[in-house]
Amino acid sequence: MFPSTLLVILAAFQWGLAGGLASLLMSRGWSPEVISFWRVLVGLGCMAIWLAVIRLQGRRFSFNRRLVLWSLIAGLGVAGNFTFYFISISEGSVAVAVTLMYSAPIFVYLVSFIAGVERPTPVKLVTIALVMAGIVLLTGIYRSQSDAITTLGIVSGLLSGLSYALFIFGFKYAGDHGPAPSVLMIAFATGTLVLLPLIDHSQAMSVSVSADAVWFILIGLLGAGLSFYCYITGLRYTLPTTASVVAMVEPVTAALFGLLLLSETLNLSQMAGMALILGAVTSLSILQSRPSLSGTP
Repeated sequence: MFPSTLLVILAAFQWGLAGGLASLLMSRGWSPEVISFWRVLVGLGCMAIWLAVIRLQGRRFSFNRRLVLWSLIAGLGVAGNFTFYFISISEGSVAVAVTLMYSAPIFVYLVSFIAGVERPTPVKLVTIALVMAGIVLLTGIYRSQSDAITTLGIVSGLLSGLSYALFIFGFKYAGDHGPAPSVLMIAFATGTLVLLPLIDHSQAMSVSVSADAVWFILIGLLGAGLSFYCYITGLRYTLPTTASVVAMVEPVTAALFGLLLLSETLNLSQMAGMALILGAVTSLSILQSRPSLSGTP
């Protein structure tokens, strides 16, 4: 059980590093869209290798319509998550962007409440209120002029979280119809195609011959290749409550990367906002896996 939890922690740590490295590349003039494209492209290559190894071991997989459909949805989530996250970083900081990304699933609950899909409970309503208060503190939108993050950065950060929720939704249902490597292969191929018309093609082509090529490959390995292998392998034997807690390694790692290596700063109110958001989201994730405690019928 313990080694599998370490794999989940390692995956979250790699995702946090990917955000920090993306900020570093953007400070060197690379666009968020190009970085996202290469992250997905390298991830696609990793999934192709993973599938090839499995096939060499004698295992055969068939692709069916439902697997492809849900994987396509997951791919849209991947493209949106990576791109909006990096845009949010470019408009603010790594710490603020990654925290906004983790807070966005709360807005899924709001939509579910309004649509009548899910019943609001006191725990969920208090959690939403705490997250909203945390966003106000984190972004500094209560001040007339905020240098923490721009409006585009706030919107992009939340959209990255919503896109992440879309990926999880698609990945979960696709997993009912086929193995994870096949799902990720289709998802990353979809993400690559979605991002292709949105990028600066000349800049994207220059990556392979630039001095930063190794950093792009590293972001792909950490953010979409090795990390997903560690996460999927570890998740098989890790309790949902444990996975929810250790997932917080990603925002902590990303924030520390920005603070220690990129000279980013957080004031006291921003740190309080970050603590509110991460604490509330983690608590809700834990309670959701315990229906009797969360009030879910």
